[in-house]
Amino acid sequence: MALPCGSGRRWTRAVEMTFCLFFLIPMSSFGNRNTNTIFDKKQKLEVQQQLKRLNKPALKSIESPDRDIIDCVDINKQPAFDHPLLKNHTIQMRPSSYPEGFSFDESNDVSSNSEPKFTQPWHLNGRCPEGTIPIRRTKEEDLLRAGSAANYGRKKHHSIPSAQYSASQVIHEHAVLIEQGDKYYGMMAEINVWNPHTQETTEFSLSQFWMTAGRNGQDLNTIEAGMMVYEYLYGDNNTRLFTYWTDDSYQNTGCYNLACSGFVQDINGKGDWWMKIADRDFGYWPSSIFSILSDSASSVQWGGEVINLMQDGQHNTTQMGSGHFPEEGLGKASFFKNLNVIDGLKTLTGPRNSQTIVTNPTCDNLINSGDSFYFGGPGRNPNCP
Repeated sequence: MALPCGSGRRWTRAVEMTFCLFFLIPMSSFGNRNTNTIFDKKQKLEVQQQLKRLNKPALKSIESPDRDIIDCVDINKQPAFDHPLLKNHTIQMRPSSYPEGFSFDESNDVSSNSEPKFTQPWHLNGRCPEGTIPIRRTKEEDLLRAGSAANYGRKKHHSIPSAQYSASQVIHEHAVLIEQGDKYYGMMAEINVWNPHTQETTEFSLSQFWMTAGRNGQDLNTIEAGMMVYEYLYGDNNTRLFTYWTDDSYQNTGCYNLACSGFVQDINGKGDWWMKIADRDFGYWPSSIFSILSDSASSVQWGGEVINLMQDGQHNTTQMGSGHFPEEGLGKASFFKNLNVIDGLKTLTGPRNSQTIVTNPTCDNLINSGDSFYFGGPGRNPNCP
């Protein structure tokens, strides 16, 4: 579910922000495609029907300077309620409790009239009225890029970092820090946000948080959120906020945007996972949409991921993070700092059982300092042909 904040938000400059995901218990979309593809009448009808389903009636629409259209949708009619398990869901307006060591700033409650700590381009042309949430309007060209309405926003391959895969086996490359060995009810960190170059339209670069449970390809459950550049999905090379979730055991394949049902925009919850950015609650994933992850995660991960399609047999030039190696440090390299997890005792604490997973260190790497790390790289370079 989502609070007054829609998917596909974008930052036009490098910023630093605190980002966290946490679980509150009752203390109890490859290959290049031409978007001018000629669709037959049946396919065009499918696209129009999908647009009608994705774009809920707006009480107000705002045109952003970057050409996005932001629809202000009744909070009770948001796309999350299309999910069959959320038909009778009651929106939670704020987490009902916080873990030990965690605080809530009332001034950043969505119901407050205070100014947010960050703004978005569309705010220059207005704000959504009380009782509504902003959602980026899905356009026909968005669906055409996906090749079909059903593929829009969806992953073609799961991409959970794993030490067992070599660079030659996967097109997803990671540089991440993973914490496991306990139950995890949440995670947080501060990150700096960049606008990395991507070589191909169908390649992405992201910096994100993962919370996972289950086994890849079988009963994997994930909650993922972060910042992404992905022209194939969004139609531009801007850096955008994204959320993603999946539950293989329910055959829920997940989706990269809030127009896909599952993430509730708004803000209290018993047994729900919450996303908080810069002390503001953005929304939550109701526990009822998961199987294994409805209780806790078995691992949490921070870091970067890129797609490498190896065009012409060469590594791509898609950048991870800022495009600089971690050795270049502050001011040039991407970082995650002040890492924390909410452990099995429901206490906020630093990582204790962490390890690094780097798919291709000559292309993108990571340097771990315990409660922080630098990561990233340029992709293809003299040491990464």
